[in-house]
Amino acid sequence: MDKLAEKVESFINGYKIRGNVLVAFSGGTDSMCLLDIVHKLAEKYNINLTAIHLNHNWRGAHSRQDEENCKEFCKNHRINFYSETLPENVPHTETAARDARYAFFEKCAAKFNSNIVLTAHNASDNAETVLYRVFKGTGIKGLEGIKKARRIYYRPLLDVYRNEIENYCTENQLLPNIDESNSDTKYKRNLIRHEILKNAEKINPCVQEAINILSERAAEANQIIDEYITKIKSEIQNDPDIDAQKFAKLSIAIQNRIIYDIFQKNNLDTDSEKIARTVKFIAKCIELKSGSTLSLNSDLFLFASNRIISLQKQSNKCAFSINIDKTGEYETPSGTFILERCLDEMPEIKKTNEYYAYVSLDKINYTLRTRIDGDIIQPLGMKGHQKLKKYLNEKKISNYEKDRIVLLTDGKEVLWAAGCGVSEKIKAGQKPTHVLKFIKREAGYGN
Repeated sequence: MDKLAEKVESFINGYKIRGNVLVAFSGGTDSMCLLDIVHKLAEKYNINLTAIHLNHNWRGAHSRQDEENCKEFCKNHRINFYSETLPENVPHTETAARDARYAFFEKCAAKFNSNIVLTAHNASDNAETVLYRVFKGTGIKGLEGIKKARRIYYRPLLDVYRNEIENYCTENQLLPNIDESNSDTKYKRNLIRHEILKNAEKINPCVQEAINILSERAAEANQIIDEYITKIKSEIQNDPDIDAQKFAKLSIAIQNRIIYDIFQKNNLDTDSEKIARTVKFIAKCIELKSGSTLSLNSDLFLFASNRIISLQKQSNKCAFSINIDKTGEYETPSGTFILERCLDEMPEIKKTNEYYAYVSLDKINYTLRTRIDGDIIQPLGMKGHQKLKKYLNEKKISNYEKDRIVLLTDGKEVLWAAGCGVSEKIKAGQKPTHVLKFIKREAGYGN
């Protein structure tokens, strides 16, 4: 076995590539090399191999011939083959092609019950990607380039340069498809490959290796940064919202990084301008009493006020109503409500956050819900009632937050507003009967 095949086998061993495995197979030099090697290793590693081919339908008869060549190669080598063809109305752009490819890969993963898709990205591709991102204005995170493994995608050739792959195909008498569009420099990546890198080699003949070393160093630096940012996040997050006042005290550089991570985690388009605009939006909202929202895409929006920064789905349905007739746990759209008996006759009642409360209940027949018109509450320490709206206004709760507060109610009387306070009606006294808890569900921040 030659050195290139040994690298692929080492990758398969290291990542425990087994079972139903898909190989993205365009029929080009890179993917044919990868498919050939994995096919030779399939029996040894108990791999059920399927080659998946997407006909982009850009070049008419040439595209159809490429698909036929792929099908024939798989037939001759007894490899499962599956293909689809894109409709002609898909835009002929690099971005549209990439989006269509990955949508196809995801569809195939579901179809063939696989969580492993091997793609033939190589070290030359990585150098080109890093350079492309530099031209687009990337930060240090973007300098990491292509990852060897991310979600269902694995890239066994990422340490192999294109000339090594070409040599493998020649030595093994493989006949890859030749896509003429790969030479068309109107496409940015082709321009980088055929002109910019070629000229850069006049300065440094090993420029691709130099760029990939930079990529490795960036990955190391980011690991250090991520560990530090994780610690910062743990100090400013509050199940799972961000404390706006603590966020405001961070340096702009750290604020930018935290927002960048949120964008990345939620697969949002990211550039320095969008990050800066979002950070400025948050700074303005921290000065507002009621806060404001910023739409990030058709599904997500960011809410910021002088208390919290919260990421939410546009489609979230906040209104709900749950009958509470016994102790136990109750799931709501935003978290878990827990009603427990207080077993200690004289518990030590400590000052805690308002998501945990000792109370005295003479019955258990309540409703857990969000607010409705006409809600009232008897605030702790007061003899009379007041409208819930006024109560929340006095606590400087934003309009956005008001509609999301979980309430334990008896008719229209609020007995407990999770995160805000408990009613005089059920205050604990010396012998509390129950404990109320609310555990907010994690949202899109994460570490």
